[in-house]
Amino acid sequence: MKVRFGIGLGTSNVLGDPSVFARFVDRLEELRFDSLWISERVTGRTLDPLTALAFAAGRTSRLKLGTSVLVVPGRNPVLLAKELATVDALSGGRLLPALGLGTPDPREHQAFGVSRGERAQWFEEALPLMRRLWTEDDVTHDGARFHVDGVSLWPKPVGRMEVWLGGRTGTEYDRAGRLSQGWLGSFQTPDEAGRARAAIEQAAARHGRTVDDDHFGTVLVYARDTIGAPVLERLARVRPDTPVDDIVPTGDDALGAAITGFVRHGITKFVLVPAAAPSTWDDELAWLAPLVRKFEAMG
Repeated sequence: MKVRFGIGLGTSNVLGDPSVFARFVDRLEELRFDSLWISERVTGRTLDPLTALAFAAGRTSRLKLGTSVLVVPGRNPVLLAKELATVDALSGGRLLPALGLGTPDPREHQAFGVSRGERAQWFEEALPLMRRLWTEDDVTHDGARFHVDGVSLWPKPVGRMEVWLGGRTGTEYDRAGRLSQGWLGSFQTPDEAGRARAAIEQAAARHGRTVDDDHFGTVLVYARDTIGAPVLERLARVRPDTPVDDIVPTGDDALGAAITGFVRHGITKFVLVPAAAPSTWDDELAWLAPLVRKFEAMG
């Protein structure tokens, strides 16, 4: 299996100056990182994922473009399918949409106009409809939330739009097995990610599906030396009983050991996110590049 590495901005690495983001994108392309990933947090100090990725697509020719993750509940699936297909078509098929229900933050629920309790049902109806719009013409759908009659969507994605899902619970693993072409985990140990992969494969088998062997990945938050306060606060919420060092490797040796552990458990796609805003992205990417090349050469 090929091991591949992207760089993610997470929800706390702000690139406010347009020239800084442009330089960041250019260096990712020049250093031949596999992909760029933009997280969504409408009420946070982050870039809008699709707008930022469209900007990046126009400056690059090979860099893949991922959302980690893009929130579906609260969005009209026809309009979202059109936006995603447009970015994919204009980038030559480089879009990697990882989709999800959104963070359990009341401010985000308010921004999307959807309650926490209705997110799953919204997602379950929207994603299959989006897939039909990407692959069929003259789509008719009469569901609990959405009604379309004879709708055709253009442009179509360049190839099969491979949708990845996230999640860390049994329900989310079942959803990934039923609906996704891949899984992107986060804030887990290698052992936990390995068990997640097994659960997703079992869920897929129950529903008569398979997930490609190399379509299991993780967002890996790492630290060169310092873990920023926003990451520590999030860990306190999502993994309060787990030592920070088990989730966020610190230093190049620990990062390399964590990657080795994930690969041993069948996780081969990585979105590396620094746990504190880098002093400069040029320096950060130069530090990461040799480690990335070593693991990619093994794949």
